[in-house]
Amino acid sequence: MDPNTGHPRRWGILGVLVFSLLAVVLDNTILNVAMKTIADETVGLGATQSELEWAINSYTLVFAGLLFTFGVIGDRTGRKRMLFIGMALFGLASLASAYAQDPMQLILARAAMGIGGAAIMPATLAIISNVFPPGERGKAIGVWAGGVGLAVAIGPITGGLLIEHFWWGSVFLVNVPIVVISMILISTIVPESRDPKPSRLDPVGVVLSIIGLVAIVYGIIRGGELATVASAEVLVPTLFGLAVLAGFVWWERRIDHPVFDVRSFANVRFSSAIGMMGIVFFAMMGGMFFLTFYLQIVLGFTPIQAGALMIPFAAAQLIFAPLSQRVNERFGAKLSATVSMIVVTMALGSYALLDQNTPIVLIEVIFFVQGAAMANIMPPATTAIMESLPREKAGVGSAMSNTIRQVSGALGVAVLGSVLSSSYRGEIAPALAELPAGAQHAAGESIMATMGVVQELGAKGQALVQPAFNAFIDGMHVTALVSAVIGLLGIAVVAVWMPGKARPAKHAEHKEPAMSSSAG
Repeated sequence: MDPNTGHPRRWGILGVLVFSLLAVVLDNTILNVAMKTIADETVGLGATQSELEWAINSYTLVFAGLLFTFGVIGDRTGRKRMLFIGMALFGLASLASAYAQDPMQLILARAAMGIGGAAIMPATLAIISNVFPPGERGKAIGVWAGGVGLAVAIGPITGGLLIEHFWWGSVFLVNVPIVVISMILISTIVPESRDPKPSRLDPVGVVLSIIGLVAIVYGIIRGGELATVASAEVLVPTLFGLAVLAGFVWWERRIDHPVFDVRSFANVRFSSAIGMMGIVFFAMMGGMFFLTFYLQIVLGFTPIQAGALMIPFAAAQLIFAPLSQRVNERFGAKLSATVSMIVVTMALGSYALLDQNTPIVLIEVIFFVQGAAMANIMPPATTAIMESLPREKAGVGSAMSNTIRQVSGALGVAVLGSVLSSSYRGEIAPALAELPAGAQHAAGESIMATMGVVQELGAKGQALVQPAFNAFIDGMHVTALVSAVIGLLGIAVVAVWMPGKARPAKHAEHKEPAMSSSAG
């Protein structure tokens, strides 16, 4: 293969890679629509709110923890082989998720899906870089990113259709035919490639990062269950997790082949861009968690209707993402990112104004505006990350930003989910006072748990419906304000540290050749 012209079948290979990634991305957006059904004791698994949070986070934490390692293993043993193995594991784990008999089985199966996803994602990008010449690589990655955006857009409506016509497991079972077709195409079309000088593995760093993150997330979610942070069940795992992550940072600074190079954060441009990405995904994933229950329970929309209502959010990203780089080039990263962060924060804060009588058109407008603003955040952040690192570390920078997005999303679900749970428990407690003590605690964990009690009590339980709606809306308002405060932190980070628009240097023709090359 000529490195200047690329592989003769490179566009067909790109199509296979985008199709292979479809299942991984589709799965995350489909699950949001299915959460209410999975929480139902009759037609689902009767999962509690904390178990739903773990069903999301078990995938995300494993995916983020293994992303670097599987990228290096793929470079060593063959990227095609790693992609093939990852697809097989993802398909088998999807099958296990679809037929899980209880929430714990679903959580473990989702973690196995995370292992498969971590093998797939870096392999697709590495193969693209290998089969495309430098001149076409940017366009190819743009097509790859467009495929990801398309999967995000069709995920909610696909999930709604499946839940409407089949059982909850169909949202995972739909991955299996995609996986089978992908494996056939990978084996026949995608060429094998390896890195002649691969990085070394860092198993200690991987283990420390996963243990630390899981312990912290456990403590946060447990705090939401108990509605307190003062319990030993909350403090011990959280502090243990923080101590393990401190050990992880020490270890990564000490070795010369870190799985996650924390020394890069000494660069202010890099850390501000990464921080902005993390804050956006923290707020977004946490917000999506409570919006699912708001749309389906409080407003009474069916899964397919709730999925359709999410389309403006994804459509805005599909529309504005291709234009965002021009905005970044015209106004500079600092201005475009700051304005976008302000809009995102206002959108998050506006959820504190929603109630049972909010016009659906207004909700759709908020979704569209938030999606458009987020589409204008990723390019300046990505550009700042890539420009702040040496060229040979471009792949590392991309993987680090992906890891931060996944971890931030998991923490967003855990933290904001726990805020919602704690607030809801406090608001609904008076309405549950007549229930037995044990039933009060179980019924007060989430609105799904309360609605389960309503079904059991029949006509007598109808008196709990409106108090449950009111308690959830109050909890959603508190959660939205917390996410908006986090958004304000993002605005401050961007406004202070994000690099501004590069000014064309005067007398550029007198610069040293090395400086000219560096600027390029």
